[in-house]
Amino acid sequence: MPTIEPVTPQPHLHAFAGFGIELEYMIVDRETLAVAPMADRLLALQAGEIVNEVVKDKLAWSNELVLHVVELKTNGPADSLRGLDGAFAEDVREINAQLSPMGAMLLPTAMHPFFDPAAETRLWPHGQNEIYAAYDRIFACQGHGWSNLQSMHINLPFFDDEEFRRLHAAIRLVLPLIPALSSASPLVEGEWSGWMDSRLEFYRDNQRRIPEIAGLVVPEPVASIRDYSERILQPIYRAIGPYDPEGILADDWLNSRGAIARFERQTIEIRIIDIQECPTADLAVAEAVLALVRRLYESDETLEAGQALSTEALSSQLFSAAREGSRAAFDYEAWRSLLTSKAVEDGRALWLELLADLDVSAPAAETLSTMLERRTLAEALRQRLGEQPARAAVVDCYRELAECLDQNRLFGS
Repeated sequence: MPTIEPVTPQPHLHAFAGFGIELEYMIVDRETLAVAPMADRLLALQAGEIVNEVVKDKLAWSNELVLHVVELKTNGPADSLRGLDGAFAEDVREINAQLSPMGAMLLPTAMHPFFDPAAETRLWPHGQNEIYAAYDRIFACQGHGWSNLQSMHINLPFFDDEEFRRLHAAIRLVLPLIPALSSASPLVEGEWSGWMDSRLEFYRDNQRRIPEIAGLVVPEPVASIRDYSERILQPIYRAIGPYDPEGILADDWLNSRGAIARFERQTIEIRIIDIQECPTADLAVAEAVLALVRRLYESDETLEAGQALSTEALSSQLFSAAREGSRAAFDYEAWRSLLTSKAVEDGRALWLELLADLDVSAPAAETLSTMLERRTLAEALRQRLGEQPARAAVVDCYRELAECLDQNRLFGS
C-alpha cells in the first residue's frame, strides 16, 4: 500500500548508490497472538498525537492500511545494506518494549496464521486516509489480500532513462526466483493453504476486479520511462477511471506488479518478498536479491535476451515457486540459462549455485547458507507443525517466531 506521508525525498542517485528497505510487522496480543489494532497508539506514543509517520534517526515508523500493522523503513536511502539489520533489530526491540505494557508485541512472517479478515480487519481511520478509503470502496479491503500480507519492499534508485531500462529489465528476471528463497506464509486461517507463499497468491488476486492493476505480477518488458507509462501506467489509469472519478488513486503506486516504478523517489520498488522471522534474515535475502539484480544489470547480452522472454512464462515460474518454495522446479530453459549454465534440480540448488558467485557480505552469506539448508521458512514451519497443525501448536510455534524477531535470530537456531 502507498505510504501517505513519505520520508523526505532525497537527491536522485545512480543505480546501486543507495537502498531503501521497508519491513512490515503485525501487532498482536502477547498471550493469544490475536491481532491488536493499535498502530495509532504506538505512533502517538512517539509524537504526542496520532500521526502517520515518525522519524527515529536511521529509520522511520509509519502506519499501513490496517491498524494492526506497523512499517519500519530506512529514513531515506541507506548507503549500504551491510549492518542495516542491526538498526531494524534495535527499533523492533524498542517497539516491543513500548507495546509490552499494552499486552502486545510484534509478530513476523508474511501472514497471520489464523487471522479472520472479515471479523478482525480495522482500517486506518485517521488523517489523510482518503487513499485507503478509496481502495476499500472499490475493492472491499476486508480480505487477506489487503489486511494480512506483510512484506519487505526494496527500493533501488535510477538516475536516468537508461538506468531505469536496465534496472527494470534485470529485476524482471530475478522476480521468479524470489519465493524459492523467501516464502514464509503457508498457513491461512489455521490450515495449510497448499502454497508456501500464500501472500503472493492473495497479492495476485486481490484486485482481479481491475486486472490491469497487477497484470501477471511479473512486469512486461519496457524500453524506456515513456514506454513504461504507455504500456503499464496509462492502461491502469484508464481502467480505474470509472471507479475513481476523483482521481485519488491515479498515481504510480496504484500499479501492483511485483516491481513498480516510484517516480517521486526515482526508484524501482520490489514488492513480492515475504517478511522473514528477523531482520538478519530479511537483510540477507535483500543482499542476495540485489547482488543478482546487479550482476544481470551489468550484462548487456543477458538484458537483451531477457527482454525477449515471455512475461507469461516468467509469471508461471514465479507462481510455481510461490506454491513449492525451494522445491520449485524451474523448467523455463530460456530464462534459467541466463542465470546459470549448470543443471539444477530445484530452487534451493539454483540459489546455492548463484550465491557461490554473488557479492554478498560474509554475515549474509552465513545466514543464507543456514536458510537454504533448512529450506524456506514456510517449509521449516510445515516440518515443525506436521500435516494437521493444532491451534495450540501453531500458537506456540508463532510465539517462538516472535521471540526470534525480538532477539534477531533465525527460527530453530
